[in-house]
Amino acid sequence: MLQKIDFEDSFDGQVEQDRSHLLRPSYYLDIIKRRWPFFVLPFILIAVAGTAAVLIWPPTYLSEGKILVQSQQIPTELVRPTVTSAAQERIQVIQQRTMTRDNLIAIADKFQLFPEKRTLMSVTELVELMKKSTKISPVDPILDFKQRTRAALENPTIVFSVGFEYGDPAVAARVANELMTRILNEDLRDRTSRATDTSRFLSREVQRLQTENAALDAKIAQLRIAQGKPATTSSGPDQPTSTLAQLKAELIQKSALYSDKHPTIQSLKRQIQAMESVAQAPAQTSTGNDAAAAASLDALVAQQESLQKNLETATAKLMAARLGENLEKDQQSEKLEVIEQPTAPQEPIKPHRPKLLALTMALAFAAGVGLTFVLELTDKAIRRSSDLSAIVDNRLIVPVPYIATKAELRRQKVRGIAAVVVVVLVVVALLGGAYFFMPPLDLMLAKARAGLFR
Repeated sequence: MLQKIDFEDSFDGQVEQDRSHLLRPSYYLDIIKRRWPFFVLPFILIAVAGTAAVLIWPPTYLSEGKILVQSQQIPTELVRPTVTSAAQERIQVIQQRTMTRDNLIAIADKFQLFPEKRTLMSVTELVELMKKSTKISPVDPILDFKQRTRAALENPTIVFSVGFEYGDPAVAARVANELMTRILNEDLRDRTSRATDTSRFLSREVQRLQTENAALDAKIAQLRIAQGKPATTSSGPDQPTSTLAQLKAELIQKSALYSDKHPTIQSLKRQIQAMESVAQAPAQTSTGNDAAAAASLDALVAQQESLQKNLETATAKLMAARLGENLEKDQQSEKLEVIEQPTAPQEPIKPHRPKLLALTMALAFAAGVGLTFVLELTDKAIRRSSDLSAIVDNRLIVPVPYIATKAELRRQKVRGIAAVVVVVLVVVALLGGAYFFMPPLDLMLAKARAGLFR
C-alpha cells in the first residue's frame, strides 16, 4: 500500500546527522496540521478555567490615609517638651497598642467585618485576619530640593500611612478612619500622661524636700537656742514659734483656695507637724561638750544648704515640667496631624485582572505547545528522509514525485475559501464588538491625553 511521505531533505551526504529541518517553518507547520487538536484542547480548558477563576475572584479594596508627625509649634529654646522620645519609637509603640487583640476585636464587632468567615473562624484567626488586612507603614517623602539643611537631617519629616483592606470600599474607608482616630487619641493620651506623670513625680519630690528643709530649720533653731544664740535660720531671723505661726497663717490662707488633697496644703501640714514636734521636744541645756554641739550645728547648717540647693533645682524642674504639661494639653508640642483622610477607593488593588488574564493565556499557550511537542518527540512514525535512512540503506531509496488528484485539489480550494470566510467573519465580529462595547474614539484619545490609562 502506497502512502504519501513529504521528504524535507535530500538523500545526499550523511542524512542521519541532518538537523536542518528544525530551522524550516514548514516543519512546524506540518506539526500544527497534525497535532492541532492536542494544542487546542489544553489551551481551551486552561484558558476557560483561568478566565472564570479571574472573573469570579472577589475584589479587595484598600482605603488608606496619611499622618504627618508635626514638629513643636513653640521654639524649644523657650519651652522644652517633657516627652523627649523619638517620633519613630512612639509610632511603633502606638502601633503595637492599637493592634492589640482587644482593639482589633472591638473594631471587627463595631463594623461587623467578615460576616461569612466569622462563623468558621476562631477569635485568634479573626485577629490574625484583622492584622493581615491592616496596613501601617512609613512613607518616604520625596524632596524636590537637592541638599537638605542640617535641621532637616536632625529632624526628618515623618509620614506614615494607615489603611485597611476589605471587599467593600465603604466599609474599608470607615475602618481606616477608625484606626486613624484611635492612633491620634492614643498618641495624645500617651504624651499627656507622660507629661502629667513627670509633673506629679517632681511635685512629690519638691514636697519631700520642703518637709525635710522645715525639719532641719526646726532642729537648727533648737540647737542655737540651747547654745544661747539667736535662732537665725536660712529662711530668716524668726524664732521657731514665729515660723510656725507663719506656716499656720499660710495654711489658713491656702485652705480658702485649695482642697485638703492639694499638694500645697499637704506640704504645709507636714511642715507644721514637723515644727510642732520639734517645739514640743524638751529643750536641752548645753551640759555636754560645746565643741561637739557646735560641730553638730555646723553639720546641720551644711546639710541644710545642700538641701536648699536640691530644693531650688527640683523647683525649677517642676516649673519646666508644668510648662511642658501645659504644652502637651494645649497640643502645641510635637503631634500627629492627618494630611490625607481615608476615602472609599474606586478601583480594587487586587486581583489585577488584565495581568492575570494575560498570565492565564500564556499558561494555556505554553500547555498546548508543550503537549504538542511531547507527543511529537515520542512519535516514532517515519516522516523525514533522515528517519527512513536510519532503518534502510539510502542507496535503496528512490524519491517519486507526488501527483495530486482532482479531489485533493478541490479540497484545498474549499479550505482556502473557508479560511478567507473565517478571517472575514472574525474581522467583522471584532469591528462590531469595538463599535458596540468600546467608548468613542475621541473620548479614548481625550483620556489618553489626560493620562487616565496609566
